[in-house]
Amino acid sequence: MTTGDFIGLAFVYGYVAILLIISEKILKKHPKFSRKFLHIMVGNILFILPLFNTWWVMSLLVAAPFIVLTFLMSPHSPIKAVKDRLSESGHGLGLVYYSISWTVLALLFFNQPWIIAVGIAAMSYGDGIASLAGERFGKHQYNFFGDTKSVEGSLAMFLVLIITLGIVLLYYNVLPANLLIIPVVALVATILEGITPKGLDNLTACFGAVGAYLILTL
Repeated sequence: MTTGDFIGLAFVYGYVAILLIISEKILKKHPKFSRKFLHIMVGNILFILPLFNTWWVMSLLVAAPFIVLTFLMSPHSPIKAVKDRLSESGHGLGLVYYSISWTVLALLFFNQPWIIAVGIAAMSYGDGIASLAGERFGKHQYNFFGDTKSVEGSLAMFLVLIITLGIVLLYYNVLPANLLIIPVVALVATILEGITPKGLDNLTACFGAVGAYLILTL
């Protein structure tokens, strides 16, 4: 384990701890917004990824433990006291799927952190903004597989992803020569988020965005 790994560990856990305090204490009276705030802001971890020098540190000491942590924060938690206190914020299994996606990407693409970042951006910024915009402005709703979404939410996700994916790829200095790749990746993630129910969009939007990016760039 290198110095960079230690710094990365400290940054990730410290940052998430701050987000949890804000989400569960300061924003406690606004449970829906609190959940989405956490969902979106955790995505900023993608800017910390370059600090890590060892694959198993990022994958097994940083990403994987959050699968357990987020499960304990869900309504399915086996710890009753934690379940009763935290489930009020609406943390379903969505964040568990979020953590699973990050772990899988860290295992597969440690040496290409921008690919991990594309997946994280799709399920954090994209999916989170889609939900917020849909709840606030969603007048034109649709439902394909048992989960109601809105045209307004999907449009917000698409536009936000175009911007954030551009920023992410620029940050990693891998901005594609063909900039049309970015809206195509954003569109794939948006479509998958729109048709996927019950928090599983944190899997489909993430891996869909990564798959589209790989096909279009490799």
